[in-house]
Amino acid sequence: MAILHDATITPGKRDLMKGWLPSRSWFDGDLARKPHAAFRFDDPDGEVGIECFLLGPEDGSSAPTYLIPMSYRGAPLEGAEEHLIGTTDHSVLGPRWVYDGCADPVAVSAILSAILTGGHQAELTMEQDGEIVRFDPTCRVSGSGTASAGVRVSSVALLDAGDPTITRAGDLELVLSRVIGTPVEGDQTLTAQWGDHAPVVVAAARSSA
Repeated sequence: MAILHDATITPGKRDLMKGWLPSRSWFDGDLARKPHAAFRFDDPDGEVGIECFLLGPEDGSSAPTYLIPMSYRGAPLEGAEEHLIGTTDHSVLGPRWVYDGCADPVAVSAILSAILTGGHQAELTMEQDGEIVRFDPTCRVSGSGTASAGVRVSSVALLDAGDPTITRAGDLELVLSRVIGTPVEGDQTLTAQWGDHAPVVVAAARSSA
């Protein structure tokens, strides 16, 4: 369950993405994009926020839509300086360090777990007037696997920051489409569906051997 806050975030998530995208090899240079949808995963320890954005063209054109997983932390992630998207101030939680989720072991563990166990996006909740209110996600994802247990790693290695992005996590690799529609190869997959977009495979898990 992902707990949302009625908060102000400065700078905003969209601004953080726009500042980071020009440094990516797979970015086409057009910053006229907005989040079309998003989904979250849970951190079992409740410490790290995990949110994945589908960032598409503002004008409804056929320009590429990007998948951007981000992790939100209350302190810097040791050894991940080059994967920092930016820092922001959250009016409820305080300073937050925002990382490329493909280089954050908590985010990678959550995505792989969803893939391998047939999991889904986190349930979205917010406390309003003393009551817990649930929200429908703007994007739904589902894993293809049937494993009974998920994945939990303490470190990851970003093997390829291109499209697809490949991250090693123990004896597994996460393969993630940065540009929606880029093929990914793996034993099990994660499929996403939002709005009137047809379901599409956005990530896969495979052995690193």
